[in-house]
Amino acid sequence: MMDNKTFIIAGIVIALAIGGIAVFFASGDPDGLESTALVVQGQKELTGSTPEDAELHEETDGRFSYTAPMPDYALGDEMGPTGGIIAIVAGTFIAFVVVMGIAYGLKKAGKPVK
Repeated sequence: MMDNKTFIIAGIVIALAIGGIAVFFASGDPDGLESTALVVQGQKELTGSTPEDAELHEETDGRFSYTAPMPDYALGDEMGPTGGIIAIVAGTFIAFVVVMGIAYGLKKAGKPVK
């Protein structure tokens, strides 16, 4: 049976490996919500590829808006895949710290953590 420390370390290593490998297989073509927005805006056909000059236009006057700290899981075009790997590593550790903080808080509050 594996102890908790070994289990956590193995989970982090697996998450980093999957994230690091996924950077090289990620598509540059927008998918999901971005693709749907381009179709609605008339810049893309439903089954076609995304034109190079396609750009999302969002009406943000008087509305909440933000810029992602690491958009598209990268640190900019100049860093290329290396920036993507750094972003994945940083995101993995941030998620780990948040989850461990929540688990610690629940344990401190006397609620069982499953």
